[in-house]
Amino acid sequence: MPSRTLVTCSDFGRALRTAAGTARLAPSSHNCQPWALLRLSGADARASAARLLRQPGGGPARADSEYVAVVLDRGRQLDSLASHELEMQLSCGAFTQLLTRTLACQGWWLERAVLTDEPGGWAYRSVPAPVRALRDAGWRPDWSLLAVLELRYAGMPEGSLTEYQELTAARRTNRGPYQDRAVPADVLEQLLKPAPGLAAEADLDIRHLTARTDLDRFVSFVARYAGRDFSHPEAWRETYAYIRPTRAEAERRGDGFALSQLFGPLHPLRAAALRTALRPATMRVLRHVGYPRVLASRMAAAIRPTPAVVAMGLTPGSPGAADVLRAGARLADYWLTATRHSLALHPISIVLQHEDLRERLQSCLGLPGRTVFVSRLGHAETGFPPAPRRGADTFTHTL
Repeated sequence: MPSRTLVTCSDFGRALRTAAGTARLAPSSHNCQPWALLRLSGADARASAARLLRQPGGGPARADSEYVAVVLDRGRQLDSLASHELEMQLSCGAFTQLLTRTLACQGWWLERAVLTDEPGGWAYRSVPAPVRALRDAGWRPDWSLLAVLELRYAGMPEGSLTEYQELTAARRTNRGPYQDRAVPADVLEQLLKPAPGLAAEADLDIRHLTARTDLDRFVSFVARYAGRDFSHPEAWRETYAYIRPTRAEAERRGDGFALSQLFGPLHPLRAAALRTALRPATMRVLRHVGYPRVLASRMAAAIRPTPAVVAMGLTPGSPGAADVLRAGARLADYWLTATRHSLALHPISIVLQHEDLRERLQSCLGLPGRTVFVSRLGHAETGFPPAPRRGADTFTHTL
């Protein structure tokens, strides 16, 4: 069990900067990092947040409370496929979980939260009056409000800040080969237990596929259908836009991924050949000779030795944004628990991004609800470098 090291910070501004520096490590598709964080410190913004959190009774902002908002930054989101809306909200939910847990480790506990009930977040539609007031306080046109949180200083940390930061920094996507050895049953059981907060509220069905028949079905499905994304012009153009030519360029931009994060260490000549082959213009030609199927087959071959696949499905048939945010919080919590047990994950979202393929996959594997996440799970043979991240000051704002 981690020690409860007494690390608190009664200065909320400092605590929030620390938490944002940890939350920025949340997973996101293509490492696009589609979130923004707002500290609601002005009198009008605080009053608006308090009214939103206490509807319908209303009431002023509490002097001993702090308020923040989590926002989907539509200027950074993926949008070539309809499914990307859900993926972006899932990422923002993971961000929110890391944020609130890091704040709790500093003595700032989540008092209450209100999550959007609109499918795409509160943006340009008819919205509650407090949300309109927030927009009047300095809202940007490409922001969609997803959550407003009220936090209060309790003085007692909910776990060790240092250990939580180290665990979060160790979490990453590992696309390399996994060892062909089973994940212990007691570890799989621990992965099903959520941490407190938004993660515990998620109405999420988590399945571990470990039987060889199920794993073989999944591998065959990837081999047959994963080429769809490579051959989809808009989706591949968007994906390629996040592939950086070098690690240094990825670090400079703070998002996306270098080829080495997709394929591991590469000889310069192989890296140059891959960059040429993966260009959208090249792919438009190569798709006519079956290159997407070749890439799908290679992906399937790489994941075949994986001892387990995890699938997460929302039980509501048509989940709203609040359901997806809670699912994202649960995903972040699950991933950190896996990391604590030295397990690696590699999401295979390519089989979920097209609605007909998702439905076929669920039918093939007997998955209930609406599957929102599927990933390899196991012990990686080698480490993978961390993905680059934007500085917290680039997405943190004050209203």
